Amino acid sequence: MKEELLKGLSEEQIAKVKACKSQEEILALAKEEGIELTDQQLEAVSGGGCSNKPRCPFCQSEYINRIRRVTADDGRPADEMECNNCHAHWNWIQ
Repeated sequence: MKEELLKGLSEEQIAKVKACKSQEEILALAKEEGIELTDQQLEAVSGGGCSNKPRCPFCQSEYINRIRRVTADDGRPADEMECNNCHAHWNWIQ
């Protein structure tokens, strides 16, 4: 995970971020914790850019694997992804 994306967070908050399984969970956590995300952090969490190719929301790596098809919390189909770089898991909704 890119350490600059975690700047200013406590160890407890970093652990919570790493436990999140989707971008939506990270955004909800930031709101719950009263954390204002920098533009770089917000872009990393939201996926940023126009590419439809998924990147890891934690370290921005393109080296990721689709584990399986799942249903997101809002009922939309999603892919459970795993990053080969930082080993994070999250749901990617196209």
